Amino acid sequence: MNNKEIIRDLDQLEALYGDATPRSITKEIGYLNSEYRNFVEAARFMAVATVGDEGLDCSPRGEQDSVVRVVNETTIQFADRRGNNRLDTLRNIIRDNRIGLLFLVPGVSETMRINGRARISIDPELLAAFAVQDKTPKTVVEVTIEQAYFQCSKALVRSGLWDPENQTGRAEVPTAGQMLEATAGDDFNSDKYDAALQKQRLDELW
Repeated sequence: MNNKEIIRDLDQLEALYGDATPRSITKEIGYLNSEYRNFVEAARFMAVATVGDEGLDCSPRGEQDSVVRVVNETTIQFADRRGNNRLDTLRNIIRDNRIGLLFLVPGVSETMRINGRARISIDPELLAAFAVQDKTPKTVVEVTIEQAYFQCSKALVRSGLWDPENQTGRAEVPTAGQMLEATAGDDFNSDKYDAALQKQRLDELW
């Protein structure tokens, strides 16, 4: 790629794309109105973006029902469920509390974006409020909303994400075990790992 073809100047970038559409500006608000709240509460999945001294992170979160709990128009909470204990998201929040959330509702092509500031709680009553199957999370993340706005449907329409005919068969992509085996430096058995993972998902989901 020719260096002359790389954009490094904001004026050049803005001249290339032109002005933002007026509605893309006015749809951004600093709180959840009733419509935005309804959308967020319908979302079972979100991507969580954070930044810290060690770099960037974008992690998935999912729940059986709403992926977050709306406390009020400027505050939402979500549980940090059992995982691999890398703690990328939580480490970043401690070092830099900026956070970005992208909400997906199954079957809906629009998405919702929330940016704000996060903090990590270990309040026993709050943890108990997020218990599932008598299992409480170790922490709950509380987000103070600074920006909220929905994203139009073009990306999901282009991808056909919700179209049944576009669903990818399990055999068409590597399993978790196969991907781990490709990066492992020891004698790792992908078949045994994948078999154990199926049971682990049932026993350690929460």
